[in-house]
Amino acid sequence: MAVDYRTETVVVADAHAGERLDRALALAIADLSRSRLKALILAGEVTVGGRTVRDPRHRVNAGDTVTVALPPPEPAAPAPEKIPLNIVFEDDEIIVIDKPRGMVVHPAAGKTTGTLVNALIAHCGASLSGIGGVRRPGIVHRLDKDTTGLMVVAKTDRAHAKLSAQFADHGRTGPLRRGYLAFAWGGPDRPRGTIAQPIDRHPHARDRMAVRAGGREAITHWEALERYPGADGKQVASLLACRLETGRTHQIRVHLAHAGHPLIGDPVYGPGFRTKISRLAPEAAQAVEALGRQALHAYLLAIEHPVTGQTLEFRSELPGDLARLRMCLGTQTAQGPKTVRKGHVKSKT
Repeated sequence: MAVDYRTETVVVADAHAGERLDRALALAIADLSRSRLKALILAGEVTVGGRTVRDPRHRVNAGDTVTVALPPPEPAAPAPEKIPLNIVFEDDEIIVIDKPRGMVVHPAAGKTTGTLVNALIAHCGASLSGIGGVRRPGIVHRLDKDTTGLMVVAKTDRAHAKLSAQFADHGRTGPLRRGYLAFAWGGPDRPRGTIAQPIDRHPHARDRMAVRAGGREAITHWEALERYPGADGKQVASLLACRLETGRTHQIRVHLAHAGHPLIGDPVYGPGFRTKISRLAPEAAQAVEALGRQALHAYLLAIEHPVTGQTLEFRSELPGDLARLRMCLGTQTAQGPKTVRKGHVKSKT
């Protein structure tokens, strides 16, 4: 469900020229505190002349049009709910789960129950880390609602701090790795490559992201594993293995759509490609129509255990809907990603 944003638009008065952005807004919008405005700026919810500005110290000019997007207030603290979890690994410090499709990670406006956080509070009880805040206890990274696959959650404050540092580093100096299997329309003509394009909020749709100059650094590495022919024998889709070097919202979905190869089934970034279904054989077309979500699965997660220092590697097989999609699309190449039994973990000291 899209978040219902309210917006406030301010035209900077001559008297406020040269002021810091957060102060200029506080002077112009009486019902928002300067600290609240600063938080909104840092969260990327403020644009100046249509460009997102994340620096509260930015100096404004007379006549600048400043727009503030205000998400609705969040509801009360989440309650425990006994929701089944597919637990891949668990000890006193962390829990790794294989998230199903349709599960929101944490409560937000429009979705306050049935989330992973509700399930984790019930499963972990008082041990669940609270360092992430009351709304997101233990959460150090996220998957979109309809993206399936592996997630790690911290159960203690020390685990949360160390895992957060690993995800902030994006594996550049440590063992952290996040691998995704993505079924995309079309496909690149090279065997592998990198998409390095900045991502920010879409200028007109606040619940979407977009490649935008001046956005936050975003890097996705990809490798073509399988290429799928259409009914006419020409390539119509592909299976890509993607590895994240950064962790922006909707990063793989935005990057592949920007490259002209949006995810199959993506209702936000790929609806214009639905006509390609007509190029599929009937069984493959039925599999795509039945999907009802973006074809993206987090199949690989490697982390350094926050206490023991061991490198733990987890792999998850494709869930049933994506396995059926892969089978129905058929392959032009025999090689694909190596899969192992769910819950398999490799440890390295």
